[in-house]
Amino acid sequence: VQLQASGGGLVQAGGSLRLSCAASGRTSSSNAMGWFRQAPGKQREFVATSNWKDSRTFYAASVKDRFTISRDNAKSTVYLQMNSLKPEDTAVYYCGASPYYTYSDLTDAIKYGSWGQGTQVTVSS
Repeated sequence: VQLQASGGGLVQAGGSLRLSCAASGRTSSSNAMGWFRQAPGKQREFVATSNWKDSRTFYAASVKDRFTISRDNAKSTVYLQMNSLKPEDTAVYYCGASPYYTYSDLTDAIKYGSWGQGTQVTVSS
């Protein structure tokens, strides 16, 4: 599966951005697509994921009620709508595709077999 992420940018605190991740290739091998982020000097952390099989979504506590993950099956694209952005949301955001479907697996970056190139999100205070 090949993933192409887009939509990052610079926004003021309290603003919004929408990230997109388009999948191509053997998309049938993936049960879920999700978003992780990595700030300078920190490990990649889970943000949100959407399970294609049963439509369940999972969010990190730090973004719940501010971010929304959605998908367009016809376009094999997953979106991350980010509202009420905070400076601590600044990071490179990566989309990934996973063959797994449980919460414990989908919140673990190791369980994602394909990654997009990353898109920078910068939130100014």
